[in-house]
Amino acid sequence: MKINWGTGIVIAFALFMSFILFFVFRVQSDRKYDNELVVEDYYKQERILQDQLNRQENAVSLQHQLKINSTEAGVEIEFPAEFDTAKIKGKVFLYRPSNQKLDIEKPISISASNLLIPKSDLVGGRWNITVDWEYEGKGYLNKKEVTVY
Repeated sequence: MKINWGTGIVIAFALFMSFILFFVFRVQSDRKYDNELVVEDYYKQERILQDQLNRQENAVSLQHQLKINSTEAGVEIEFPAEFDTAKIKGKVFLYRPSNQKLDIEKPISISASNLLIPKSDLVGGRWNITVDWEYEGKGYLNKKEVTVY
């Protein structure tokens, strides 16, 4: 049997499509390639969006803003100095876009006006930091993207 150039092109296309489909099915079925959502409870998070917007507006309206900085020691979160630190409650959520397993959630417990998250707890790279905090019954929400080296 003699194969002409048209048949060769069809065979090449079929082999190429088989090769691509093999890897598509492999990535979809293998646990090693974790295809996760950005947020587990996406629709639940969407419902509380208005509350988050109100908290962000409260944070922006503060005279002295909360500051989030990457330092040599780690990530430093500095609360407004005029606030009584004993009355500040909430949590800090460090979200790692590239790997959900590295996400960190810490409660806010401070004696001075700043909170330090040590560099030893963090992997180098980009972190999305959300500080959801409350002072005297009023909620605040601050978000910032920080790169840790």
